[in-house]
Amino acid sequence: MKIGVTGATGQLGRLVVESLKSKVSAETIVALVRNPEKAADLGIEARAFDYTQAENLVASLKGIDKLLLISGNEVGQRLPQHLAVIDAAKQAGVKQLFYTSILHADSSPLGLATEHLATEVAIKESGLTYTILRNGWYTENYTGSAKGAVGAGAFIGNAGDGKIASAARVDYAEAAAVVLAGEGHEGKTYELAGDEAYTLTELAAEISKQSGKTIPYNNLTEAEYAGILKSFGLPDGLAEMLANSDTGASKGGLFDDSKVLSELIGRPTTSLAKVVADALV
Repeated sequence: MKIGVTGATGQLGRLVVESLKSKVSAETIVALVRNPEKAADLGIEARAFDYTQAENLVASLKGIDKLLLISGNEVGQRLPQHLAVIDAAKQAGVKQLFYTSILHADSSPLGLATEHLATEVAIKESGLTYTILRNGWYTENYTGSAKGAVGAGAFIGNAGDGKIASAARVDYAEAAAVVLAGEGHEGKTYELAGDEAYTLTELAAEISKQSGKTIPYNNLTEAEYAGILKSFGLPDGLAEMLANSDTGASKGGLFDDSKVLSELIGRPTTSLAKVVADALV
């Protein structure tokens, strides 16, 4: 059995591969990446796999039984890229497709959900056996700016008092490895989120506690937050997506209390305190 992992040199992909290596033989894992040279340190077979080069995808999927499609990161380009991979998987005879979607994709207020839901629909219509992993927010999406917040004296966003049940990347990666290496996940959709939910005010309090400095949370409008992110040098599309996602969070879009993720991985999800501590190192 061969397991293919797209985006295997990305932040989530690398963690999936590392977790898989503890569950199956490394010889059965294939990294599907734009630049195979960047995957050399993974210690597994690597094949060229560029979502934008549809004509080469089928050959790269030859012999792959289970395929993890880690959603692309090019906002607005995800759907055509995903459709190319789904079509190639069908042509190559992939037995089961696993896809990293977004939490509550069918009801989420986040703009990001549109492309994810369309991808889910396409997967179901393809006739391929599938498993959908609806990943919640990465805690690192917020804690990545913890040091900057300490330096600036405030944590900013526009999520209001929305509860965010995020988890660390490693938690989602381990869940993906569990379902890829296991059996009985056919046709299932998993809503994955962290065990503990917090507001950005509570996150700011945790940063304050660990840094020894008083870091308040300043809640902005979506337009104000997007504007500040752009001033930091973020591309317009990314800045607007992040601000829109905070608005979605304020409406409950990043909350879930089902604890399906911790059940899948067999342990509690990584605590907010631990991810904050790692971010402040």
